[in-house]
Amino acid sequence: MYHQYNPGYLEVITGCMFAGKTEELIRRINTLQFAKKNVLVFKPAIDNRYAEEFVVSHAGSQVRSIPIDNSLDVLKYIDDSIDVVAIDEVQFFDENIIAICDYLALKGLRVMVAGLDMDFRGEPFGVIPTLLTHAEFVTKLTAVCTVCGCPATRTQRLVNGKPASYNDPIVLVGASEAYEARCRHHHEVDGKPSLQKIQEELSKVK
Repeated sequence: MYHQYNPGYLEVITGCMFAGKTEELIRRINTLQFAKKNVLVFKPAIDNRYAEEFVVSHAGSQVRSIPIDNSLDVLKYIDDSIDVVAIDEVQFFDENIIAICDYLALKGLRVMVAGLDMDFRGEPFGVIPTLLTHAEFVTKLTAVCTVCGCPATRTQRLVNGKPASYNDPIVLVGASEAYEARCRHHHEVDGKPSLQKIQEELSKVK
């Protein structure tokens, strides 16, 4: 069914690592640029795995971007010529990015963001949960579990080949050498309090 939308809305592309979030964001950017839309692309400066001034997918696709440290810096680049704002790895930005996305959408811009919905612990990652509730459109992508081949929805962090501890730092930018895609059943987090609490409660019942 065809729906008519007023100009200005927010789209979120999310999922675990290796699900193709950045690849999908770049695909949409390329489509819009082909349609002669003026697209501004941003990325957090902390994400310099592949290139300083490009958003690069694991598959090798890339698009020029503006690296920023502070989410408020986005507003410095906005003028009346901009049609679309795209932001990759949005989970690394501070909470101001939520208000910025809302503000830009209200101004009539199409806002597209991509980022991890969960951290390596399997818990909501930064601003993503709020952005999901504010978005008009949400695309959740899955990867393939490296253990069993089933759909993967979680990001497994490995330290020296072993599952990371719950108490390890949340932000540790890496790629395949530090992370894998895992399904729910093969995702491991050493010392996760919520699981330990449930196991303790179950043992009491038994």
